[in-house]
Amino acid sequence: MRALVLALILAFGAHALLSAPAMAVQPDEVLDDPALEARARALSANLRCVVCRNESIDESNADLARDMRLVVRERLVAGDTDAQVMQFMVDRYGEFVLLEPRRDGWNILLWASGPILLLIGLGLAVTAIRRREADTPEPLSEAERARLKEILRE
Repeated sequence: MRALVLALILAFGAHALLSAPAMAVQPDEVLDDPALEARARALSANLRCVVCRNESIDESNADLARDMRLVVRERLVAGDTDAQVMQFMVDRYGEFVLLEPRRDGWNILLWASGPILLLIGLGLAVTAIRRREADTPEPLSEAERARLKEILRE
C-alpha cells in the first residue's frame, strides 16, 4: 500500500514539474539588481517570441527570444521606463510582439468584433425562429378534414 501511495506521489510530482512553465532565462542574462530583474521578467512575460507560437520571450529557448530578452535588459539598465521599453519593442517588431494587444485605435474594432458578432448571430437566430413560427399553417377545420378524407378515398 505504501508503495502505491509513494508511486502516486512521485507520478503527480513529476507531472507537476514537467507541466510547470519552463523559464528560458539563462544565468548569464540575469541582472545584478533584483528590482531591475523583476521588471525585466515582467516585461518579458508580456512580449511574444516572434519565431515561436504564442510563447513569451521569457519561456522561449529560441535564439531570437534570447536576443529580445537581452535588449529588454539593456534598455532597463540604460534607464528606460517599462512603457519606453515596450514601445521600443513594438517599434522594432510591430504590435505582434505584444502577447496582449492594446485596446486602442483599430484594435478596439478587433476587441469588440467578438461580442458584436455574437449579438448579431443571436438576433438572426431569434428572427429566423420567429419567421418559422409565423409560417406554420393553421390546423385544418372539421369541414376541411372531412373534404380531405373524401378526396383521398376517390
